[in-house]
Amino acid sequence: MESTTQKFMQYVSKMQNYNEAIATLAWDLRTGAPRKGMEQRSEVIGTLSEEVFRMSTSKEMEEFLSILATSETPLDPIVQGTIKECKKEFERSKKIPAPLYKEYVITTSKAETIWEEAKEKSDFAMFQPYLEKIVSLTTEFIQHWGYKGSKYNTLLDMYEPGITVEQLDPIFVKLRQSTVPLVASIAESNHQPDISFLTKEFPPHDQREFSLLILKEMGYDFAAGRLDESVHPFATGLNPRDVRITTKYNPDDFRTAIFGTIHEGGHALYEQNIDPKYIGTPLCDGSSMGIHESQSRFWENIVGRSKPFWKKYFTNLTQFFPNQLNGVSLETFYRGINRVEPSLIRIEADELTYNLHIMIRYEIEKGLFDGGLNVADLPQIWNEKMKEYLGVVPTNDADGVLQDVHWAGGSFGYFPSYSLGNIYAAQFTHRLRSVMPEYDQYIQQGNLQPIKNWLTEQIYQYGKSQEPLEILRRVTGEEINPSYLIHYLENKYKDIYGL
Repeated sequence: MESTTQKFMQYVSKMQNYNEAIATLAWDLRTGAPRKGMEQRSEVIGTLSEEVFRMSTSKEMEEFLSILATSETPLDPIVQGTIKECKKEFERSKKIPAPLYKEYVITTSKAETIWEEAKEKSDFAMFQPYLEKIVSLTTEFIQHWGYKGSKYNTLLDMYEPGITVEQLDPIFVKLRQSTVPLVASIAESNHQPDISFLTKEFPPHDQREFSLLILKEMGYDFAAGRLDESVHPFATGLNPRDVRITTKYNPDDFRTAIFGTIHEGGHALYEQNIDPKYIGTPLCDGSSMGIHESQSRFWENIVGRSKPFWKKYFTNLTQFFPNQLNGVSLETFYRGINRVEPSLIRIEADELTYNLHIMIRYEIEKGLFDGGLNVADLPQIWNEKMKEYLGVVPTNDADGVLQDVHWAGGSFGYFPSYSLGNIYAAQFTHRLRSVMPEYDQYIQQGNLQPIKNWLTEQIYQYGKSQEPLEILRRVTGEEINPSYLIHYLENKYKDIYGL
C-alpha cells in the first residue's frame, strides 16, 4: 500500500506540473504574447490540457483510487485530501469524451483572444459564434455530468461546492431589498461627495509605483510574484512560490489600477501563503472561488477603501500625485473614493451597487442554461437588466455585454462567487474584529502584518484541504449569513452620506 500511495502521489504531481505549464502559457497569452502566435499557442494549451484530462480519467487513476479506497492503513491527511479531489475530478471528467474536452479547451483559448479584439471594437457579433459554441459545449457537459434541480446548480458546484440556486435566490433577494432603497436614499442626499479630483490625469507610471508600494505593504512577496498589465486584471497562482498578478492603468481614473491591484493582491496573498506541503497536489489551491473572492474583496474594500487605511497612505499617494491632489483633504478623498453611483462597468462599480452587477450576470447565466435565453439576444437582455437593476443603459457592447472575460473562458457559475465573497468577507471581518481589538489601529499605522498573519492561520495555509462552508463554520461559528455585509454597508454609507 505504501508503494501504491507513493506512485499515486507521483502521478498526481506530474499532472500538477502539466497544469502549472498550462497556467504559465495562459498567463503569457494574456500579458503580451504575439497575436500571430495565438492559434498555435491555443493548440499547445489544448494538447497539454488533453493530456491532463487523459491522466485524470485513465485506467491508472481508476486503479489508484480503487486500491486506495480499500486501504486498511490510515492514510496521511494530504493523501486523503488528494484522493478526494482526484475522485471528484475522475467521476466528473470520465463522463466527458476526451475529444469533446479538447474542443472545449481550444475554443475557450481562442475565444479569450477574440474577446479582447471584440471588446476593443465593441463588436459582440465578432464574439457571438465563440460564445454560442462555449454555451453549447457547456450544456453538453451538464448533460453528461447530470444535475439536480436547476442545470445551473452543476456549474455553481464547480466553483462553490454545496451552493445551489435554491440557496442563492433568497440571499440575493435579501441583498437587493436592502441595497436598492439605500441607493435611492443616497441619490437624494444633500451630502454628496466632491469627486472633482478623480477626473484629472494620473500618469500610469506613477500609478504603477504606488501600486507596487501598496502590494509590499500588504505583504505580497515579490520574490515569489510579479505585477504586469492586462486588459482585465487577474491573478495566477502557479504555486505558492510563483503567484503573478496583473492590473489595468486608466490615466483618467487612478482607482481602476489601485483598487484592482489591491483586489488581485488579496488573491495573491492567499495563494502565496498556502502551506508548501500541498505543492504538487490539487490541495495547493484556494478552497473555493467564494473564499478566494472573500480575500480579494476584504483587502480591496473593507481594508483598502476604509478611512484608517487612507489615514496612513493618503500622504504617500499625494507624493506621487502632488498636483492632482493639491488641496484635497483626507475626508474629501475618503468620501470621493467611496462615492455611490450606479455605473456600467462591474470592476469599477462602487462597493454598494457591486452586488447588483452580479445579480444581472447570475440571472443571465441561469437563463442561458435553464430559461432558454439565446446568446444572440444577450446585448439586448443585458441592457434591459442594467436598466432594471441599476437604472443605467450601456451605449455600446464594450461597456455592456462584452465587459467581462469570464464567459470567454467558459466560467459560467463563477460570478455568484463575487457576492458570496463579499458575504464571507464581512463574516470573517466581524470575527477578526472580535479577536483583534487593535484592528483599526493596525491599519492606521500601516501595520498590516497581524491581519495577514491571522488570515494565514485561519484560512490561507489550508489551501483546498477544507471545504468553503467548513472554513466559514470553523472561523465564524455560523453558516452563510448576509446580515453582516448588509450591516457593514448600511453603517459605512449612511455615515458617508449623512443619512
